[in-house]
Amino acid sequence: MSVSAALASTPSLEPVEAPSFEALAETHRHSLFKYAYRLSGNKEIAEDLVQDSLLRAWRSFARLQNPAAALGWMKTIVRRENARRFERIQPRESAMPTEELPAQHAQYYDTSTDAFVLRRALRALPAEYREPLILQVLHGYSQQEIAARLGLSSAGAGTRLFRARQKLREALGERS
Repeated sequence: MSVSAALASTPSLEPVEAPSFEALAETHRHSLFKYAYRLSGNKEIAEDLVQDSLLRAWRSFARLQNPAAALGWMKTIVRRENARRFERIQPRESAMPTEELPAQHAQYYDTSTDAFVLRRALRALPAEYREPLILQVLHGYSQQEIAARLGLSSAGAGTRLFRARQKLREALGERS
């Protein structure tokens, strides 16, 4: 068989067209809603988070290099939109007397034994592990944002997050 005959019988290697933003959004909308609902605990807020996140994703869709990573990319946007939601909330002065605040605050403060054990285990972590873990879990920072904030490399921040979770599991495992 000649080279030209072999080339003629080879299927065309034309570039595969990347999926459109609309196709990716429809494919992942349900997963994004479930994730947003888990973050917010409220259906309406979750719907708003997904809507705002899809708008933000659409604006930066050209920067998505790997369409296979679209779900993770979009979930990151949802998580950051959720964090922005709290940044937009401005504390207001209350006309309520301050004597009443501790009693009302207690209803929002988890006083269960599990919460107590978790808080104690977190306080027992060395600061180098506790800080990145709190920045990620409570404040929604990404690994890169944690690295920048703490003056670490991204890999260093990832290592500290891994070790923090590992030490926390060990501490909680002893009490379980």
